[in-house]
Amino acid sequence: MRLLLLACLRAHTGNATTAARIRDHLHAAGHICVLEDAFLYESPAEIANLTSADKFDAALAIHLYKGGRLLQGSRIPFGIIFGGTDVNEDTKCKEKRQVMGAVLEEARFAVAFTVEMKELAAAEWPDARKKIYVQSQGIKTTPSETFDWYRFLQNADWHRKDPRVHLGIIGPAVDPLFTSEVKEKVKRAPGVHVLQELPQEELHAAVRACFALVNSSISEGMSAAILEAMDLDIPVLARNIPGNAAIIKHKETGLLFCSPQEFVVLSKSLMNDPVMEKEITTRAKDYVRKHHSWEAERKTYQNLVLRLQ
Repeated sequence: MRLLLLACLRAHTGNATTAARIRDHLHAAGHICVLEDAFLYESPAEIANLTSADKFDAALAIHLYKGGRLLQGSRIPFGIIFGGTDVNEDTKCKEKRQVMGAVLEEARFAVAFTVEMKELAAAEWPDARKKIYVQSQGIKTTPSETFDWYRFLQNADWHRKDPRVHLGIIGPAVDPLFTSEVKEKVKRAPGVHVLQELPQEELHAAVRACFALVNSSISEGMSAAILEAMDLDIPVLARNIPGNAAIIKHKETGLLFCSPQEFVVLSKSLMNDPVMEKEITTRAKDYVRKHHSWEAERKTYQNLVLRLQ
């Protein structure tokens, strides 16, 4: 089949990484899968013209609203992969909720990363329950062996208030306004630095060189960054929200915090207890191997896409 995969494809973001991985799964099954950035299109009519001109047989979209809305009334069958913010946040907006419900009704199937995410969607759209499948993100880390983390820090004009403790924020400026606000706050926070985005292999190498990975999101579907850190034997400190708690068991496979004060306490306890650190990273890596198999994810998408024939 010739498949269209719609997603927000800003480089070095989780959505772009997930989309590329799914594309590779489908290519391995002999399909042609073309990635298109959902941000470049404004209406279903534009996508209808694209699918007609390029003779696509079916489509997939990541994010029920951002990608899915463009497939409304599509002439070809399609499936949906929940992004996380669609189910967690966009359902709070009446207009978006109505659009997402209509998209889900048309979709042949939908994929949720966690059982909790499926239940949230099913509570919102009960008639769709039977078409929602659960497939966690598959993880395969490939850290660069040549990336020099310490030289990278020096090039970033790293300021050392305490030589042992730093917080580096690495990633693209997806929201320019929010990024400028973060940079202003960071100027007043010694030891905290906003760093340039990195290709995935170098990012994996950077994570592997760190003491811990911090996730402070207020909403998550399933954080690939958390799972990648677990796979790289790096402990995770994450905000205690449903998306993070679905993959982290507190003090067993990571540490969950609810406030800045609790984050500091847990961070210090992790730094001062190498035995706990080792136990957490060992259990976390075992968890990823058992529940986030890249091969299992590949098989799921290769089977699901047959429903679009």
